Amino acid sequence: MAAKKTTAAKKAPAAAKKAPAAKKAAAGKRKPNAAFMKEMTPSPELAAVVGNKPLPRTQVVSKIWEYIKKNNLQDAKNKRQINADDKLKPIFGGKKSVTMFEMTALVNKNLT
Repeated sequence: MAAKKTTAAKKAPAAAKKAPAAKKAAAGKRKPNAAFMKEMTPSPELAAVVGNKPLPRTQVVSKIWEYIKKNNLQDAKNKRQINADDKLKPIFGGKKSVTMFEMTALVNKNLT
């Protein structure tokens, strides 16, 4: 019988040790990457869409998405595909259509 009591006593502290670990994980918040928050100047072609004020990359991409949705430039069948109009074509390297993943890389080339 004594063996059963020691086993139960050993299980209780183990459960107590797990609880603080869960609190520690919940307390840690994710910090934004400083590189994404740095304000960058858009090229003249990109400024025609997002404005000529320096903006963080995250805001530039958000403004481009606003422009795409406002002008209905997403492909109807494949929503990942963006159809370029006259303002976006120079940003997209002359392509008439790019994927949303290509778009972010092409936009970054137009920021300094």
